[in-house]
Amino acid sequence: MATHAQLRYCRMSARKLRLVADTIRGKNYLEALAILQSLPKRKAANIFSKLLQSAAANTEETTEFSPDELVVRRVFVDGARMLKRFRPAPMGRAHRIRKRLSHITLELGFPAGR
Repeated sequence: MATHAQLRYCRMSARKLRLVADTIRGKNYLEALAILQSLPKRKAANIFSKLLQSAAANTEETTEFSPDELVVRRVFVDGARMLKRFRPAPMGRAHRIRKRLSHITLELGFPAGR
């Protein structure tokens, strides 16, 4: 039994978000929240802490289990479409700027031994 939360079209690149996702994968719910509060990647950590709290609220709403006994089973970050913009460059040219977006999926569940 697992619950999940998704964030789609997050305005951050998947590469930056995967660094934070790798640190909380397999951790206990409370331990993951504590880790996210002390990470130097502040913006990505805030995104993941909100998503983790949302998954915990989904667990409390749909089941009678407390989220304190759950573990972050799966976290994955996928790339989404890009916003393409142009910036003026010298000699009348233009350079393309790609603003990357991401989809994040986080799943809470019981430890493997349970």
